[in-house]
Amino acid sequence: MSYLFSVRGTTKAEAREKVALELAGVITNQPLHQADADQASAAASAFINLLIDDEARDIVVSVHGSIRVTDTGPIEASCGISASLQPRELKI
Repeated sequence: MSYLFSVRGTTKAEAREKVALELAGVITNQPLHQADADQASAAASAFINLLIDDEARDIVVSVHGSIRVTDTGPIEASCGISASLQPRELKI
């Protein structure tokens, strides 16, 4: 089972919170990801924390992951993270 999502936040804390909410949704739809959600969240937080603080730009985070599980448990897991500063979107 696999997933992919992107979030945008104005602060590091907001970006981490949005990642956590998305991962919670992934678990709701694909309960197998309970096994790797903590690791994906920790990895996303680590990459978010690498970014400089810049109040003029948004933090955009993309996360994708997959897991293969058999009757004995996980046999394959992967995760990819991208975190970047992007021009702030203007609210109209």
